[in-house]
Amino acid sequence: MGYEHLLYAKKERVGTITFNRPAVLHALNRRMLEELEAVLKEAGEDGEVGALILTGSGDKAFVAGADIQELAGHTPVSGRAAALYGQSVFTRLETLGKPSIAAINGFALGGGCELALACTIRLASRTAKLGQPEVKLGLLPGYGGTQRLARLCGPGVAQELCLSGEMISAQEAQRIGLVNHVYEPQELLPAAEALARKFAANAPLAVRLAMEAIRRGAQMPLEEGLALEAALFAMCCGTADMAEGTRAFLEKRPARFQGR
Repeated sequence: MGYEHLLYAKKERVGTITFNRPAVLHALNRRMLEELEAVLKEAGEDGEVGALILTGSGDKAFVAGADIQELAGHTPVSGRAAALYGQSVFTRLETLGKPSIAAINGFALGGGCELALACTIRLASRTAKLGQPEVKLGLLPGYGGTQRLARLCGPGVAQELCLSGEMISAQEAQRIGLVNHVYEPQELLPAAEALARKFAANAPLAVRLAMEAIRRGAQMPLEEGLALEAALFAMCCGTADMAEGTRAFLEKRPARFQGR
């Protein structure tokens, strides 16, 4: 399938989604969200894709935010519908069952920061800038920013970023736990690709269930989270991949996982 605002390529079990609206720094509009939903569905159903990288074309922006012209026309009714749709697309990414890496190569503001928050891991260029500036437009984050940012970095950090609307550097984003690693610009994509290949080389079902245990367990009391972990561990014990992985270890050879 061809896309108007996205580029999608696969290599070595890694799918790379590149946002490509350079004239507006890859600002998110409805069409781009629809294309992202479609490519996530395609990648989710593709057994040859074990991990995803999301990045922006060029070196100025990951996704600089929502399309302001589109935003300006919203009524309360259409605004709620737009927020719910954007949230659903980002939740699809978060719950895809395949690790996703945001390779933040420039501005990740508003919806772009929210998109990065929905990814499994965030890597950033040293020159990247992140933030939730919606209050400067008379809005608040609508694609999950208030919720995911508070869960990832704590309510205090979320309050400061969402109420000030200020941008922060990649280094500050790393300090507060919003970004995992910071790289020189030319090193960012190779680092993301290397990490994605590590994720994709492991047992697909075990990876999916480990992600589920972390995501769901983070919202539970410890006792319930441990029970969830034990249940998902038990599910792994009944898979062909677990049998293959343990056998390969004992036979001192690389495992050949089938996702079963």
